[in-house]
Parts: sequence; C-alpha cells; structure tokens
Amino acid sequence: MTVTADQQAPAPKHRRLRTEIPGPASRALQERRAATVAAGVSSVLPVYVTSASGGLLTDADGNTLIDFGSGIAVTNVGHSAPAVVDRVRKQACWFTHTCFMVTPYEGYVEVCEALGELTPGTHEKRSVLFNSGAEAVENAVKIARAATGRQAVVVFDHAYHGRTNLTMALTAKSVPYKHGFGPFAPEVYRVPGSYPFRDAPGLTGEQTAAAALERIEKQIGGDQVAAVVIEPVQGEGGFIEPAPGFLPALSRWCAEHGAVFVADEVQTGFCRTGDWFASSHEDVVPDLIATAKGIAGGLPLAAVTGRAELLDAVPAGGLGGTYGGNPVACAAALGSIETMRTENLAASARRIGEAALPRLRALAGETGVIGDVRGRGAMLAAEFVRPGTTEPDAAVTARVAKACHALGVVVLTCGTYGNVVRLLPPLSLSGELLDEGLSVLEHAVRQEMSR
Repeated sequence: MTVTADQQAPAPKHRRLRTEIPGPASRALQERRAATVAAGVSSVLPVYVTSASGGLLTDADGNTLIDFGSGIAVTNVGHSAPAVVDRVRKQACWFTHTCFMVTPYEGYVEVCEALGELTPGTHEKRSVLFNSGAEAVENAVKIARAATGRQAVVVFDHAYHGRTNLTMALTAKSVPYKHGFGPFAPEVYRVPGSYPFRDAPGLTGEQTAAAALERIEKQIGGDQVAAVVIEPVQGEGGFIEPAPGFLPALSRWCAEHGAVFVADEVQTGFCRTGDWFASSHEDVVPDLIATAKGIAGGLPLAAVTGRAELLDAVPAGGLGGTYGGNPVACAAALGSIETMRTENLAASARRIGEAALPRLRALAGETGVIGDVRGRGAMLAAEFVRPGTTEPDAAVTARVAKACHALGVVVLTCGTYGNVVRLLPPLSLSGELLDEGLSVLEHAVRQEMSR
C-alpha cells in the first residue's frame, strides 16, 4: 500500500476500538505473513499498523491503540515527530546514501558533535556510528580490547546486549535469545549483579559490587579485564535498577585496574529515565557508552561514544560499516535530539514516572500479585509474583498483558523469569493518554484477581 503525505488521515487523539483485537484485516495479514515470514520472528501483538502519531497506533482495522511500548524504547519523541519527519524528508531529497567510509557528509559529523556534548563527562570524546544496539555493544568491546590489549569481558546476570554472536555471549537469558545458537564468543565472564528485589535484605550497592569484584579478581584477574559491560538499568532482564552505589563502585574499580567501563544505554538513553542518560543518575562517567533505539526517532542508528584515546586506539579502517551513520538516519537523529531539547523530554519522562509509580504501587498493595514496582522516569516495571512470595508468576503476567492488548493498550513483558510488565510510553505522551492507559492496566490486573 502506497500512501503519500497528502493522503494521510487526520491524526487520532483517543483510543478507539472498532473491532476485536486483532481484527479481521490484521488476521488476514497474519495469514499472509505465515506464508512468507520466518517463524523465528515473533510479534507481541499481531495488529498491523497503518499509521501512528504521538503515542497512538492505528491498525488495518481502524482501531487506535495507546502505545506503552514505543517500539521498545525507540520512539521517545513520539511517532512521526515533526522535526524528525521534516529533516528526513529533506535529506531523502538530497541523497540517501554514499557510505561515510567512501565519501563523508556533514550529518554524520553533526551527530557525533551532539553525542560528544550530551553524553556524560567533559573529557575529549570521539564517536562512531552504526545501525543497531547490538552492533554498538559489539564495537565497544572491540574498541576496549584494541585499546587495552586485553581480552576478558565481564558482564552480569540478567543482562541483555543483543543477538549477534558476541552479544549473545554477553546476554544472560538462554530462551529465546541463545538456545541452539552456540558456540559463542570466548573470554566472556558473568558475575552476579544488583537486583534489590531478589538480593538479601539490607544488602547495599557497595556490598553487592564488592562481591562481584572479588569474583572478577579471583576468577579472571583485574589485569586481564578489557571491559566491564553493564546496562545502568537492565532492560530485557526485568528493568532492574541497581542499588545505589553499585555502578559507581564498578566504575572506580575499572579506573583503578585499567579496564574500560562500558555503559550499554541502548534502552535507557535519550531522556528515557529522566536524564539524557541513566549513568548520570549517580554521576557515573562511562569510558564508552553504547546508544541506539531512541537516538533517531524510529530510524536505524546506533553509536559508540567515549574517551578519545580509546576510540583513536583503533587503526583506520578498523571501525565502520556500509550503512553505519546513514545520512537519512543521521537527519532523523538530529531532528530527534532537537525535539528532546526544545520539548524538554527529560522532564516529561520524570513527570510520567511521578504520575505512574504511585498508581502502580497502590495497585500492588491492593492486589498482592505485584511483588515489586520500580523504575525511573518513563522506564517502569511491575514484577508479578505469587501472593505472599517472591516466586515469579509468568502466567499471570502474560494474561495481564493480553487483557491490556484486547482493550487497546500495547504493553510489553520482560524479565529473566518472564514475569515483568514493562511500560515504555513515548516521552511526549499526553497526561490524558497516560491516565487512560494506566486505568486499562489497573482494570486488567483487577480482572485477573477476580478469576
């Protein structure tokens, strides 16, 4: 189906259900998909989107759904943000590709300039652009190994870093990310992280870090570690926010032992947690920071940004890729960053958290099936357990998510145990749509309790 800008329907303002979810048009498309698309590609909700605006998705049946997923933390600026669309349109008219490694262009440089300004730290920085979060993380490891001359990479329980061979090795969860896909890259070592809901009561972040670091020194040796790679708030593992002091302790250890501290901010970056980057919450300054997802308003772009001496340690030709820093994606990133600045979306993320967290905590107290509510800014989670225990309840989690979908609210699940409902609304989402979406979630949980 070809749609021009002049043919686009007026953007909807409210949730609206015209059919069941999914409706007949989406079901027909699902049949076509089954005949042509690999079965290994899954979808959370098989409604086929025809347009999107702000925080609303419209499907092939004319249903309009509230989007609490943002394409997994990608459309932070909302769907079809005007500054993104305008810059993409102009760039596509000028040229769509030359390959920066062949004939460069200003947009790539502008994005790197912006990343140097926005990422934590006042040191001299360099950046390199890629296509996806996994590619960024993998290249951060390459850079760390080249700069240090070491091989060992330390990662943590509940981590998720991507689907390439190396990033599967970095990722903790087997099914569906790793099962059957080995062997994986060597010299990757996993240690316990900080999971306050499941750690021993009263355990501080510093104590948790000390236990992890002791294991690193005993099993690997501090002088052998090229990089410590961590998500400042773990994403797919369950939106796990480490105890205060955990990240600063890791960062200090890396500085003392000559290891590179790599922050995987693919999901947490670009105002999602109420700061431009989640590392800033405890004034942690990563040596390298991997970004993607929210950087470009929906177009594929990723980056590694960090200390100049680290990135410049890689010889010419050692970094890059045919599509890395594509000019249209760079234009989208510049429009996205412009929107985040002018609309102060970091503050919007904080307002979302301030509105949602009290309601989720009240719901947890009322129902007894939510063991923990956590999150920062617009990266929020409810962990479902069997009442009175910490035993994960993935079945209830799946039913709550399905009930939300049926009522026209897109929520996502995550967690090592599959028992976390995560909320990632666009940072531009109106207070009215946020309130309505939360009401649907509350109804779904209460409905589950009445079963």
